[in-house]
Amino acid sequence: MEARLDLFGSPLAGTFMKHLASAGRVLQGGAVPAATQELVNLRTSQINGCGFCTDMHTKEAVRAGEDPTRLHLVATWREATVFTDAERAALELAEQGARLADAAGGVTDEAWQNAAKHYDEAGLVALVCQIAAINAFNRLNVLTRQPAGDYVPGMFG
Repeated sequence: MEARLDLFGSPLAGTFMKHLASAGRVLQGGAVPAATQELVNLRTSQINGCGFCTDMHTKEAVRAGEDPTRLHLVATWREATVFTDAERAALELAEQGARLADAAGGVTDEAWQNAAKHYDEAGLVALVCQIAAINAFNRLNVLTRQPAGDYVPGMFG
Protein backbone atom coordinates (compact mmCIF):
# COMPACT_ATOMS: atom_id res chain seq x y z
CA MET A 1 0.00 0.00 0.00
CA GLU A 2 1.20 3.47 -0.82
CA ALA A 3 0.25 6.53 1.22
CA ARG A 4 -1.94 9.16 -0.43
CA LEU A 5 0.12 11.95 1.10
CA ASP A 6 3.62 12.08 2.52
CA LEU A 7 2.70 13.35 5.97
CA PHE A 8 6.30 13.04 7.11
CA GLY A 9 7.62 15.07 4.19
CA SER A 10 5.06 17.85 4.34
CA PRO A 11 6.14 20.88 6.38
CA LEU A 12 2.53 21.74 7.24
CA ALA A 13 1.59 18.18 8.23
CA GLY A 14 4.87 17.84 10.12
CA THR A 15 4.18 20.97 12.15
CA PHE A 16 0.62 19.87 12.87
CA MET A 17 1.70 16.39 13.97
CA LYS A 18 4.48 17.81 16.18
CA HIS A 19 1.90 19.94 17.99
CA LEU A 20 -0.48 17.00 18.31
CA ALA A 21 2.36 14.80 19.61
CA SER A 22 3.36 17.52 22.09
CA ALA A 23 -0.19 17.57 23.40
CA GLY A 24 0.00 13.81 23.86
CA ARG A 25 3.30 14.03 25.73
CA VAL A 26 1.62 16.25 28.34
CA LEU A 27 -0.32 13.15 29.41
CA GLN A 28 2.75 10.99 30.06
CA GLY A 29 3.73 10.28 33.64
CA GLY A 30 0.46 11.58 34.97
CA ALA A 31 -2.83 10.38 36.25
CA VAL A 32 -3.17 7.32 33.99
CA PRO A 33 -0.55 4.55 33.98
CA ALA A 34 1.53 4.30 30.79
CA ALA A 35 0.37 0.71 30.24
CA THR A 36 -3.28 1.81 30.31
CA GLN A 37 -2.51 4.64 27.88
CA GLU A 38 -1.00 2.16 25.42
CA LEU A 39 -3.97 -0.20 25.79
CA VAL A 40 -6.32 2.72 25.08
CA ASN A 41 -4.23 3.76 22.06
CA LEU A 42 -4.16 0.22 20.73
CA ARG A 43 -7.87 -0.49 21.16
CA THR A 44 -8.91 2.85 19.68
CA SER A 45 -6.58 2.31 16.71
CA GLN A 46 -8.03 -1.17 16.14
CA ILE A 47 -11.58 0.20 16.12
CA ASN A 48 -10.67 3.02 13.75
CA GLY A 49 -8.83 0.65 11.41
CA CYS A 50 -5.54 2.53 11.75
CA GLY A 51 -2.84 0.03 10.87
CA PHE A 52 -0.04 2.54 11.39
CA CYS A 53 -1.09 3.36 14.97
CA THR A 54 -1.90 -0.29 15.77
CA ASP A 55 1.63 -1.21 14.65
CA MET A 56 3.19 1.70 16.53
CA HIS A 57 1.41 1.22 19.85
CA THR A 58 1.83 -2.55 19.87
CA LYS A 59 5.57 -2.17 19.37
CA GLU A 60 5.87 0.68 21.88
CA ALA A 61 3.96 -1.34 24.47
CA VAL A 62 6.28 -4.34 23.98
CA ARG A 63 9.29 -2.02 24.22
CA ALA A 64 7.91 -0.70 27.54
CA GLY A 65 7.64 -4.27 28.87
CA GLU A 66 3.95 -4.98 28.27
CA ASP A 67 2.98 -8.66 28.27
CA PRO A 68 2.33 -9.80 24.68
CA THR A 69 -0.63 -11.91 25.86
CA ARG A 70 -2.42 -8.78 27.02
CA LEU A 71 -1.75 -7.08 23.70
CA HIS A 72 -3.13 -10.05 21.79
CA LEU A 73 -6.29 -9.91 23.90
CA VAL A 74 -7.01 -6.16 23.71
CA ALA A 75 -9.55 -6.65 20.90
CA THR A 76 -11.44 -9.12 23.12
CA TRP A 77 -10.84 -7.46 26.48
CA ARG A 78 -14.36 -8.19 27.75
CA GLU A 79 -13.71 -11.93 27.67
CA ALA A 80 -10.08 -11.76 28.80
CA THR A 81 -9.02 -12.24 32.41
CA VAL A 82 -5.74 -10.31 32.11
CA PHE A 83 -7.05 -6.76 32.56
CA THR A 84 -7.75 -4.89 35.79
CA ASP A 85 -11.12 -3.30 36.48
CA ALA A 86 -9.53 0.13 35.94
CA GLU A 87 -8.13 -0.95 32.56
CA ARG A 88 -11.52 -2.36 31.60
CA ALA A 89 -13.17 0.95 32.46
CA ALA A 90 -10.59 2.83 30.37
CA LEU A 91 -11.03 0.44 27.44
CA GLU A 92 -14.82 0.83 27.56
CA LEU A 93 -14.47 4.62 27.58
CA ALA A 94 -12.01 4.40 24.67
CA GLU A 95 -14.35 2.18 22.65
CA GLN A 96 -17.33 4.45 23.15
CA GLY A 97 -15.18 7.51 22.45
CA ALA A 98 -13.98 5.97 19.19
CA ARG A 99 -17.48 4.97 18.11
CA LEU A 100 -19.22 8.30 18.56
CA ALA A 101 -20.99 8.06 15.21
CA ASP A 102 -22.18 4.54 16.03
CA ALA A 103 -23.10 5.17 19.65
CA ALA A 104 -26.22 7.30 19.05
CA GLY A 105 -25.58 9.43 22.09
CA GLY A 106 -21.87 9.21 22.70
CA VAL A 107 -20.39 7.83 25.88
CA THR A 108 -23.02 6.35 28.17
CA ASP A 109 -23.49 7.53 31.74
CA GLU A 110 -22.79 3.96 32.86
CA ALA A 111 -19.39 3.88 31.11
CA TRP A 112 -18.52 7.32 32.51
CA GLN A 113 -19.55 6.40 36.06
CA ASN A 114 -17.58 3.17 35.87
CA ALA A 115 -14.47 5.06 34.77
CA ALA A 116 -15.04 7.58 37.58
CA LYS A 117 -14.87 4.72 40.10
CA HIS A 118 -11.26 4.08 39.07
CA TYR A 119 -9.95 7.50 38.05
CA ASP A 120 -10.10 10.86 39.81
CA GLU A 121 -10.83 14.06 37.88
CA ALA A 122 -7.22 14.35 36.68
CA GLY A 123 -7.35 10.75 35.48
CA LEU A 124 -10.61 11.29 33.64
CA VAL A 125 -9.25 14.43 31.98
CA ALA A 126 -6.14 12.48 30.95
CA LEU A 127 -8.22 9.62 29.53
CA VAL A 128 -10.50 11.96 27.59
CA CYS A 129 -7.50 13.82 26.16
CA GLN A 130 -5.73 10.53 25.34
CA ILE A 131 -8.78 9.22 23.52
CA ALA A 132 -9.21 12.48 21.61
CA ALA A 133 -5.53 12.56 20.59
CA ILE A 134 -5.35 8.98 19.37
CA ASN A 135 -8.59 9.45 17.43
CA ALA A 136 -7.01 12.48 15.71
CA PHE A 137 -3.87 10.52 14.82
CA ASN A 138 -5.99 7.60 13.60
CA ARG A 139 -7.96 9.86 11.31
CA LEU A 140 -4.83 11.45 9.84
CA ASN A 141 -3.38 8.05 9.06
CA VAL A 142 -6.57 6.42 7.77
CA LEU A 143 -7.46 9.39 5.55
CA THR A 144 -4.04 9.30 3.95
CA ARG A 145 -3.68 5.49 3.98
CA GLN A 146 -0.41 5.40 5.89
CA PRO A 147 1.02 1.89 5.56
CA ALA A 148 1.67 -0.24 8.62
CA GLY A 149 4.48 -2.56 9.56
CA ASP A 150 7.61 -0.44 9.26
CA TYR A 151 7.37 1.43 12.55
CA VAL A 152 10.52 1.20 14.67
CA PRO A 153 10.02 1.76 18.41
CA GLY A 154 11.23 5.18 19.49
CA MET A 155 11.49 6.53 15.95
CA PHE A 156 9.55 9.68 16.86
CA GLY A 157 11.60 10.50 19.92
